[in-house]
Amino acid sequence: MSVSANLAAIKKNIVEACERVGRNPADIRIIAVTKYVSIERAKEAYMAGITDFGENRDEGFLQKYEALGNEPTWHFIGTLQSRKVKNVIDKIDYLHSLDRLSLAEEIQKRATKPVKCFVQVNVSGEESKHGLPPQEVIPFIEKLKEFPNIIVVGLMTMAPFTDNEQDIRRCFRGLKKLQEEIQALHIPYAPCTELSMGMSNDYIIAIEEGATFIRLGTSLVGKE
Repeated sequence: MSVSANLAAIKKNIVEACERVGRNPADIRIIAVTKYVSIERAKEAYMAGITDFGENRDEGFLQKYEALGNEPTWHFIGTLQSRKVKNVIDKIDYLHSLDRLSLAEEIQKRATKPVKCFVQVNVSGEESKHGLPPQEVIPFIEKLKEFPNIIVVGLMTMAPFTDNEQDIRRCFRGLKKLQEEIQALHIPYAPCTELSMGMSNDYIIAIEEGATFIRLGTSLVGKE
């Protein structure tokens, strides 16, 4: 299917999910995750009206960035190795995977302007997933005071890949609860107004539980 057709179906799902929980669909930002598709398909997505693009490897990001330029809003959504920070940090608008001080130190050293970051949280506790345990997130954010080039705009998580809806909801609710705890602290460099959660298989649940950024690959641009 065309990206335009996929996008129309996704937007309909977003409206319906927001209606169920009393949210405004305009508060949901769709990130097209283009790591499994060609530059041509990414360009099709851009022509369809998508403005936010996500990549999870620096090589793929740089290829898409070279093709599409700096008009889109760029999100780096994968694990970013410290030695690769210099390659991407001044080209991206959001980093969704801040989870260690060594990465914060490298961003501070390499960025020429403040970077909007999501702290990645491993709410589910799965060993295969990156991110901080929930109990370590607030102490970690407090340490980021030393890094003026980092703004914690929100939290990011990945739910378990399962058909058990309650497990998925539990994960997303845990992130929302943690976000509210951080917001209550009124930390100037960590407004934490955003939640990056929900992918092709679970974005509707994520929206119902408070997501503001959803990261969509196969349901939006497909897989080539």
